[in-house]
Amino acid sequence: MQILNHTTVPNRVQRPLKVMQFGGGNFLRAFVDWMVHVLNQETDFNGDIAIIKPTAGGDYAELKEQDGLFTVVLDGIKNGELVAEKTLVTEVQQVIHSYNEWATYLKLAETEDLRFIVSNTTEAGIKFNAEDKFNGEPPKEFPAKLTIWLYHRYKHFKADTSKGCILLPCELIEDNGTALQQTVLQYADHWELEEDFKNWILAANHFCSTLVDRIVSGYPSDRANEIEQELGYKDELLVAGEYYHSWVIQANETVQKELPFAQTDLNVEFVNDLAPYREMKVRILNGAHTSMVPVGYLAGIRFVKEAMENKEVSHFVESLLLEEAAKTLDFPDDVKNKFVADVLDRFRNPLLKHQLISISLNSTSKFVARLLPTLKDYNNAQGKLPKRIVFGLSAMLRFYKGEFNGESIALNDDKQVLHFFASEWQKVDEGTSSLSTFTNNVLKNASIWGEDLTQINGLENSVSTNIECIETEGVAACLNKL
Repeated sequence: MQILNHTTVPNRVQRPLKVMQFGGGNFLRAFVDWMVHVLNQETDFNGDIAIIKPTAGGDYAELKEQDGLFTVVLDGIKNGELVAEKTLVTEVQQVIHSYNEWATYLKLAETEDLRFIVSNTTEAGIKFNAEDKFNGEPPKEFPAKLTIWLYHRYKHFKADTSKGCILLPCELIEDNGTALQQTVLQYADHWELEEDFKNWILAANHFCSTLVDRIVSGYPSDRANEIEQELGYKDELLVAGEYYHSWVIQANETVQKELPFAQTDLNVEFVNDLAPYREMKVRILNGAHTSMVPVGYLAGIRFVKEAMENKEVSHFVESLLLEEAAKTLDFPDDVKNKFVADVLDRFRNPLLKHQLISISLNSTSKFVARLLPTLKDYNNAQGKLPKRIVFGLSAMLRFYKGEFNGESIALNDDKQVLHFFASEWQKVDEGTSSLSTFTNNVLKNASIWGEDLTQINGLENSVSTNIECIETEGVAACLNKL
């Protein structure tokens, strides 16, 4: 079978180079590059991509050997129907190693049509390093490389404000666009670059904070042969992911006009403030995961998909989202209900094999970030506790015993947290502490929860009652009582 390259796609179109992308990993290829392909197919965007290798290790050899070509395989559930889609992405025109091809990388700054800069350099990628040098060897940090590239563009085009760029960082940090802009300006100060350059950065460039969402699982090794037989070529860069995708971009009208997403069915939304959307994602998507894990696991379930196939657990998750979490969010009901429906469809995806135990990492701190604010807001607004979130917390405390029905549970959390739970549960098992005393000791531990949770009226008694129910009747019976 022929390997995918330019000979496989003899009529490949070469478009103006409009996008520079830091990183060529699975996520960006199955998210941004796939979206650029859709823009080219459905609008007059007409732009190609240059991928930059931002780190010293590796060389993107397979991407170069395949002439930037790769196939995105998407599966999922949309409006209750199974969706399967395979897309050959032809937009990657250049692949440049920033260390081995530094001059080529800088020369790219002179490209007339280049307008968009995308990055996904991990959560640790946007940071300042005082040891980075302006001249000589390529600097280590991505923002340092970017600053030098922008300075080269600024000088080449003689400070022309029309030659600034639209930056769309995808790193999973809060206010990533603002963080990137501040780091670039920090490097400009550190290297004592002229004030006019800093003014050009602020006036001519748009640093947009974004929120990205798509599960990308990577190379589908278990079904690659089957897919390649269907495609008719061998693709070493096959990348699989879920059909669902969301990109929320905090940007002005200039950016919206230049990115014609509105002319497509892509789930891309431009907003004035990203914070409420981040909160909705955390409280609904992430909150559902965190509450589902201990409840599902103690019910004998091991995968997310199995949890959604279980009548009691799926009803628990759906009710928690619609009747508790959604009520604490300041969005129209149709927006919240659509987001919840999308989340539930994602959980039901038969091809995403998400183990509950792998999602259970650091569940205590996740509860504090994802569910505790919802619990408190609901309690304040409704005058009562959200019983499903409380039950999820109760199941978590029982889960953290590290054993259920004679089967050990591979807990993964801070060592001090695990030691504390082990000690408290040992006291219960030895008969030196009651279940109610255990609950009190755990909930008042501010080092875990950030505050004394026994101060929330009724919480301690509800949690203790729930744990007793789980022990004596099992999760399914307790959920039916809810």
